[in-house]
Amino acid sequence: MAEPYLLIGDIGGTNARFALANTATPGFSDELTLQCADFASADLAIKHYLKQINAPTPDIICLAAAGPIVDRQVRLTNNNWTLAAGELSREFGIPAVRLLNDFEAIAYSIPFLRDDDCFCIGLPNPAPLDEEHYMVAILGPGTGLGAVGLRKYADSLIPITGEASHGGFAPETQVQLDILTVMRERYGRVSSERLVSGSGLENIYWALTRLHNEQHTPLSAAEIFAMANDNSDSLASECVQLFFEMLGQIAGDIALTLGAENGIFIAGGIAQRYPNLLANSGFRAGFENKGRHRSLMERIPTQIIMHPQPGLLGASYCALRMMDAALKGNAERAQ
Repeated sequence: MAEPYLLIGDIGGTNARFALANTATPGFSDELTLQCADFASADLAIKHYLKQINAPTPDIICLAAAGPIVDRQVRLTNNNWTLAAGELSREFGIPAVRLLNDFEAIAYSIPFLRDDDCFCIGLPNPAPLDEEHYMVAILGPGTGLGAVGLRKYADSLIPITGEASHGGFAPETQVQLDILTVMRERYGRVSSERLVSGSGLENIYWALTRLHNEQHTPLSAAEIFAMANDNSDSLASECVQLFFEMLGQIAGDIALTLGAENGIFIAGGIAQRYPNLLANSGFRAGFENKGRHRSLMERIPTQIIMHPQPGLLGASYCALRMMDAALKGNAERAQ
């Protein structure tokens, strides 16, 4: 029997990353990043990828996408693609197609990260996750703010998905309260994502200019981080410090909500690009500042995921599970 081809992908608003999952252990090869804007639909991008690596029609397709999965479909948040498992199944003539939320895929990667795939933030130092049972949470600021939990129970990995980032932001300091007051003039209701995301950083900067009665040219998130990183603008530095402090507070709220006592993992390009800024910020102070539960928070480790493609790694695990289920079904039908 020929070795099956397991196509995996991690598709966002700008980039579509494809690879072939390994068929023995979670992992992947032949990774290629394509620009979503270059293709009218996901199936055309997949066909281009297969042609580029000279691969046949896959036996299994498992795609992570930046958006909620509803009825085996997802409309991507920041481009015009709509992915539908049924349509992809018909287009490629295969029954085994699965769609995942992008943070659900990242959650599945957690058991397969090596020590050097993570960057520890403050104390305590993380202990190896138990092979039988644990509860962790993953969140990450980027275009938006993603959040998901992961429970390991015996042989099962159970992601806990939702829209936690759209809960209302709860200020914990006077300056945060002042920022929230200014932000309400712009948005009315202010969710956590309005502050802790790429556009959220820009919102914080705008609010600070209002509070300081200063005139500043609007800056992009990349420009604010660059100036904070080289300490060339005091307002940008204050903005980034507040951003990471708020991220810590939200991470602590999620840890308490989910009971994620075995660890919090921070995902996404912002954290990966600026690990030292995050580590030297008020992130841990914001995380631990939970009143009567401070002692509990002090025992929970926090880490940045430094693996370059955790979404693909998690998708490769799911593709392997799909392959195992298909082989088991074939064996049962052959009996």
